[in-house]
Amino acid sequence: MTTEPVPGAAPAAATADASGDVLRAEHITKRFGAVTALHDVNLHLGQGEVLGLLGDNGAGKSTLIKIMCGFQPPTSGRIILEGQEITLKSVDQARSLGIDTVYQDLALINELTVYHNMFLNRERTRWSLLSNRSMRRTAQEQLDRIGVNIPSVDAEVAKLSGGQRQAIAVARAVTSSAKVLLLDEPLAAMGAKEGAMILELIKDLKAQGQVSIIMIMHNYGQALEICDRINLLQHGEITFDKLAKDTSVQELNDIVIEEYRRALAEQQRQKSA
Repeated sequence: MTTEPVPGAAPAAATADASGDVLRAEHITKRFGAVTALHDVNLHLGQGEVLGLLGDNGAGKSTLIKIMCGFQPPTSGRIILEGQEITLKSVDQARSLGIDTVYQDLALINELTVYHNMFLNRERTRWSLLSNRSMRRTAQEQLDRIGVNIPSVDAEVAKLSGGQRQAIAVARAVTSSAKVLLLDEPLAAMGAKEGAMILELIKDLKAQGQVSIIMIMHNYGQALEICDRINLLQHGEITFDKLAKDTSVQELNDIVIEEYRRALAEQQRQKSA
């Protein structure tokens, strides 16, 4: 069951628990046969917070996001939303609870207009016919409210830039009453101008304080600019948790370089054994 957005209205803010967290993942472990992708991961997300989830390819970031959005279950551990333990069985269920995800491929339909994509799978109808006028008006109001500028809601998505497409995907999640937004590499393969557009959108959402956001990112500089707090995931474990203002690109680079050095030393040891 999805919640119909109210024209021009902001989504209701999530309710934080006693610790101030909207979402918590506790002791999450995920095994695929003999491979352990995640090991005893503990993550928390405050109300209105933007959390940067960093780590190399294969560190387990996408696996963790898939668990928190209901795409796959953990082997063990639990997820707590607004102080209540939840068992996610599907992406649709997670979305109905207010957890929405925007992946790199965006899940937009190029041949449809902006406003039809905004209402994809939750179209408004009247007498079995699409209420295009109502959806068009609401889409424009919602995009204006969160500061997304596009030529027209009647434009086909295929004709928009990469930054505009990403903004539409984020806006669709926000306007469908998302309380927690999971963004998988929202700035991937974008130029500076388009990346700046998405960063401004995230800043605006943060200022409104209605949505709590987890962003998978690779660019440390961008992460420190936009995120309130940074988590570093290495080999399926969160090894670093600091406020963005208390760390630096140099500190994060040093941690990763040290990891590479240990891995190289281990390879050399095995070769000489």
